[in-house]
Amino acid sequence: MERAAVLKELEEARSSFRNLLGQASRADLRRRSNGTRWTNRQLLFHMLFGYLIVRTLLPLVRFLGRRPPEWSRRFAATLNAGRRPFHLINFLGSWGGGQVLPITVMIKLMDKTVRALQHNLSLENEQGLVLTMHFPKSWDPYFRDTMSVFDVYHYGTQHFDHHRNQLSL
Repeated sequence: MERAAVLKELEEARSSFRNLLGQASRADLRRRSNGTRWTNRQLLFHMLFGYLIVRTLLPLVRFLGRRPPEWSRRFAATLNAGRRPFHLINFLGSWGGGQVLPITVMIKLMDKTVRALQHNLSLENEQGLVLTMHFPKSWDPYFRDTMSVFDVYHYGTQHFDHHRNQLSL
């Protein structure tokens, strides 16, 4: 995949998110999603949260990508060991965030986050994009054993698309 393709998929996700929230009725948002324990509104917050996580992961990948691979291997192993608390926090955070964050704020936060990711990706040099670190594969089905900075930019949309298919709007 090329940089231009990831920039385009980020824009498509941003636009899709805006449309999904803009067209959904209150009843649609309260309806249970398909295959999760969240409502559509909570799942949409979780989809937004995936991009917020990407913004947090990028500096970490850059930092650990400049260290010996054993550093990130140990870090990923530690995170894998804590997967149960992570999954609970992930569930409860999206449950709560989807309950309290106003729709307008969710849309603005998605716009701001994706635009920042697009801007940063457009400025990344090739040496930075290929930095890699080990990831906690048990945390997410789209995490691989090692991922590059570029992979992390793409991950957000993989996560988004996966969950978009679970919406029952």
